[in-house]
Amino acid sequence: MTQATTPPADLPAEATAGAEDAVPAIRLRGLVKHFGDVAAVDGVDLDIADGEFFSMLGPSGSGKTTVLRLIAGFESATAGTVELGGTDVTKAAPFERDVHTVFQDYALFPHMSVLDNVAYGLRVRGMGRSQRRERAQQALETVRLGHLGSRRPSQLSGGQRQRVALARAIVLQPRVLLLDEPLGALDLKLREQMQVELKQLQRELGITFVFVTHDQEEALTLSDRIAVFDAGRIQQLGTPQEIYEQPASAYVAGFVGTTNLLDAATSQRLLGVDAEHAVRPERLRLSPAAEMEKAGPGEVRLSAVVTETIYLGVGNRVHLRTDDGLELVALEQSTGSLDDSDHRGDHVTVRFARADAVALAAAP
Repeated sequence: MTQATTPPADLPAEATAGAEDAVPAIRLRGLVKHFGDVAAVDGVDLDIADGEFFSMLGPSGSGKTTVLRLIAGFESATAGTVELGGTDVTKAAPFERDVHTVFQDYALFPHMSVLDNVAYGLRVRGMGRSQRRERAQQALETVRLGHLGSRRPSQLSGGQRQRVALARAIVLQPRVLLLDEPLGALDLKLREQMQVELKQLQRELGITFVFVTHDQEEALTLSDRIAVFDAGRIQQLGTPQEIYEQPASAYVAGFVGTTNLLDAATSQRLLGVDAEHAVRPERLRLSPAAEMEKAGPGEVRLSAVVTETIYLGVGNRVHLRTDDGLELVALEQSTGSLDDSDHRGDHVTVRFARADAVALAAAP
């Protein structure tokens, strides 16, 4: 299935000028990969721009990691082509491709110092000792670990080991850096910190990053664009805002964030439109049932009962059941009307703007 190519929103003007004519860092055409009778990748067409932070998002088995391995050359394509910088590398070996991969398991050499770990790839390429150590030290400075070059990997924290793996990749100055869930082994606080550092590093280096993750928040936080995968195909391609605010299908709406899905019959009754719709929980507004009044022309109002409230720190996730049995979820900020106690059983008015109900494409 063909995907339109658009430049990332936050690239500088000179990088996006004439983007339609620019040679992409990565171009995939008709990419297919079969494992026996299973189509792990099923006809992927994709352009990734030079200098873009691009994420491939999807659950386990959706095909995203296989696409990454096809780009890296660790798997051979059943059909289709892989181009890097306009050159067809479909049949090329991994070492013949101007890419480097950072895995979730950083695979650092435990018997080597941090500096020697970073310099290893340059050593394999035959670079002299003094030059490769200088380049490795510069890479460590880039990831803010210049003072730890003499340590062994076992003496580092998880976040520091992750940065050493990044330094080992960027010291080779690849055109494309492939990252296969590199933050998955970190705890939540460290993962959030590394998300910020990773995005800053990518902007400083200007290297194309291709990031594979099943974590929707990670993809939304880091990416210029996201491809949402399912069953070996790209279900939607767009900016984080487009993916979240305008999901193309019920699958995308349900996978990327929490959403309220209104089937065609419910949409017809509430909106007068015979098509499935999605409404994000933060778009629902709650008020006491006593304030129920007739909805205006641009608004939908429903009477409901609170079935559960879940405290999230910044607010509450409120589960609701309308009088006609519709299950909804609302997100209330801590300053909202339902933030101070257990409100199960309370009768409330649920309101949302008709414009906040996003029409979804019918399932193929």
